[in-house]
This record gives sequence, C-alpha cells and structure tokens, in this order.
Amino acid sequence: MLAIGEVSRRSGVASSALRFYEERGLITSERAGSGHRHYPRSVLRRIAFIVFAQRIGLTLEEIGAELAKLPPHRAPNRRDWSRLSATWTLRIDQRIAELERLKAGLGDCIGCGCLSLKRCKLANPGDRAAGLGPGPRYWIGDQPLAGA
Repeated sequence: MLAIGEVSRRSGVASSALRFYEERGLITSERAGSGHRHYPRSVLRRIAFIVFAQRIGLTLEEIGAELAKLPPHRAPNRRDWSRLSATWTLRIDQRIAELERLKAGLGDCIGCGCLSLKRCKLANPGDRAAGLGPGPRYWIGDQPLAGA
C-alpha cells in the first residue's frame, strides 16, 4: 500500500488531483484508522492510464467507462490494456486530422482581424454554417455551404 504523497510523487499527479479522481470513482483507496488514504500499487497503472487518456482527448466520463472494463482487484495486464486501446485508433486519427486542419488554417487567421462570418473558420455564429450546429463548424470538419 502506498500513501497519497508517495502515489503523487511516483505518478507525477498532484495529491489534489488524486483526491478528485477518487471522488469521481476513477481510483480507490483504503482509509487508515487516522483517515489517511492508502492506495494499492496497481493504482499507479490506472493513474498513468487516466493521464494518457486525457491527453488523447477522452473525457473523465469516458475514462471511467473504460476503467470499468478493467479487472477491479488486480493490476491490469498487457492484454487488458490492448483490449482497451484497440478502439482508440480512430479517436487519435480524428484528433490528428483536427490538429492538421487547425495548422493549415492558422496562418490565414493570425492577425487578419477580419472575423468574417462568411470566410473565417474560427467564428461563424449567425451565418449559414451555424445551421450545421454550434461552434466552429469548419474547424471540426464540416464543409462550407455554397454562398457561406
């Protein structure tokens, strides 16, 4: 069993974040008679998973759903992790495509100041693209409408 400070040091995650993850049900601890949290060593793998999953864009709810697929009373093994990560390729590819669109369009927008709702990929409220849904529709992959 590891004290919260040790888990924080070894995982690189702040103690406050560990308590938050625990409140959200992503990790669990046992309480000593003094009320101090103690974690099994296997929690380090779960924390590494949480950090990685956040970096690829999973929400805490999605992370919780993924963690629920892992065995609760033993450290996940390579096969467990492979099973989870197999579905992430599409998610990562989508994220790469989104970043490539941002990279390609960013040079046109820096400093232009136009904020044209007909041309700008960053702001489109009230224009015809808004009919496609909220937010920066062209940045997330929608194609400009004819005349927009």
